[in-house]
Amino acid sequence: MKYVDIEAVEPGDILGKTIYAVNGTVLLSSNVQLTVFMISTLRRIGVTNVYIKDASMQEMEEQEEILSEETKVGIIKQMSETMDSIRSGKDFNSRSISLTIEDLLFDVIRNKDVLVQLNDIRTRDNAEYIHAMNVCMISSLLGVSLHLNQVQLKELAIGALLHDLGKPDLEADGENGDSKRHTWRGFELLKAKREFSLLIAHVAFQHHEHVDGTGEPRGLIGDQIHLYSRIVAVANTFDNLLTGDSEASRRLLPHEACEQMMAMSGTRLDREILVHFMRIVSIYPNGVSVRLTTKETGIVVGQHRGLPGRPIVRVLQRESNDSLESREIDLAKHTTVFIEQVLG
Repeated sequence: MKYVDIEAVEPGDILGKTIYAVNGTVLLSSNVQLTVFMISTLRRIGVTNVYIKDASMQEMEEQEEILSEETKVGIIKQMSETMDSIRSGKDFNSRSISLTIEDLLFDVIRNKDVLVQLNDIRTRDNAEYIHAMNVCMISSLLGVSLHLNQVQLKELAIGALLHDLGKPDLEADGENGDSKRHTWRGFELLKAKREFSLLIAHVAFQHHEHVDGTGEPRGLIGDQIHLYSRIVAVANTFDNLLTGDSEASRRLLPHEACEQMMAMSGTRLDREILVHFMRIVSIYPNGVSVRLTTKETGIVVGQHRGLPGRPIVRVLQRESNDSLESREIDLAKHTTVFIEQVLG
């Protein structure tokens, strides 16, 4: 598959990744041949990039995913129901959330060696739910990497999934959901749920705190911020940088987001957690087009655990008989070759 801008998609292209509606149902399935109407609709609902199948990249169709399609549908549906309850002033189902988290943790632990590649397609309507899912998934992987026990992992995962719980409540009241307000409101909502540990509420409360004391709402420093909240801050920052929902002026590519986050080490973000994060994330995800220092262009087709900056790149080259031939360059083995630029 290739990850392409929606403006580069043409009628007849085959969709490579399923797109979900706001309630978790399938909006457009993978393997669908796109029409002019479908492409126009995707633009209208806020889709900016999609995965398109490519005959020369067949093995990428089998790329590993951390979460199963069933788990993703369950999480998006659960978040839709939860946020709708908050907006309407109703109680939300904590038991249902707990069961959804158990499914997510099962997938995360089973696939803990798969690198993070945030490749689900967002629309204006599903973006907040996919954000919650991504933050939860990354936080859970970091929890596994930090050797948290099962009880701690579940607390962390629930807190991560619900870290922005206070936003829709403020929106329903016509208030500005800035970081100080929505953290307090999320804390209050979660603290009232007797089924949840108070530590879960503190994730919503503290995920905008910075380790140097410049964050909100209380300006906590270092270990004054609970470990769960420091973990979620890293996951939340990464996903926000990729979507442009941050202080950045534009959506960043994964390698740019990682560089910016490393610049936040010890100030906004916890240094030790960042080290673990850099081990689990794919800096150059499968499907992105790159130019190498050899001036060849290709598509990333494979990853190496522990070497996120040294993926496998498939280069296409035209032969004398005008046919296209491909070869793979494993940057873990070709140590003098580097990715010079991400294209598109």
